[in-house]
Amino acid sequence: MAEEGGSRAHPEALLSARALAVRVRQDFRAFVADAAYPCLGARAALRRGAYRFTTLGPLGSADATAGLAQALAEFAADPASGGDYATFVAAFLDTAPGSEAEFEDRLWRQLADLSAADPSAGWDPAVSDDPDNPHFSFSFAGTAFFVVGLHPESSRMARRFGWPALVFNPHEQFARMRAEGLYARFRDAVRAREMALQGSLNPNLGDFGQASDARQYSGRAVEPGWKCPFHRSRP
Repeated sequence: MAEEGGSRAHPEALLSARALAVRVRQDFRAFVADAAYPCLGARAALRRGAYRFTTLGPLGSADATAGLAQALAEFAADPASGGDYATFVAAFLDTAPGSEAEFEDRLWRQLADLSAADPSAGWDPAVSDDPDNPHFSFSFAGTAFFVVGLHPESSRMARRFGWPALVFNPHEQFARMRAEGLYARFRDAVRAREMALQGSLNPNLGDFGQASDARQYSGRAVEPGWKCPFHRSRP
């Protein structure tokens, strides 16, 4: 049944909050563990137990922002977050977005609210805070992240998870892989798996420094003249 704004009620919405959180965590593990799933970094994080997973309320809600700010700050402060393939996953117990554009709007509003709740108020100096800059990455608690949005309505099969979710991958991992000469091989292997899964690549794909990473966050094939709605909150 459609709800106001075009969102659809999730079929498991009547489960208790605790049971639902357990189910969503299990769904995510199954999603990444599928043999066809293309992201090798996510699969490595799952095998090694190098990820944190949290479930929150509706995407963009005040409660979700507060919970996300606390959990992500703890992840950023943990020395283990600097390890290979460490990642932070936030799933939102929310209605499915009515479209990719709706999810994209909600993603950027959530990141703007999260930025306003940043306890450090400091942007990682390794990246730009301007979403039009080719060296942009989202930053929270002084740590830069590449953010991957997942949701049921994504046109990209690798992003089509049953619940709205945001995956925060520390930017430092990719910088370290480049410094060690491993990044190109890793990137090419992931893209080959993406081709095998869907028969095409996301047209927004690009290497850091060539175009703003903001174009890739939602997974939607944004238009050539697309402008990111995000603006950094400053103290």
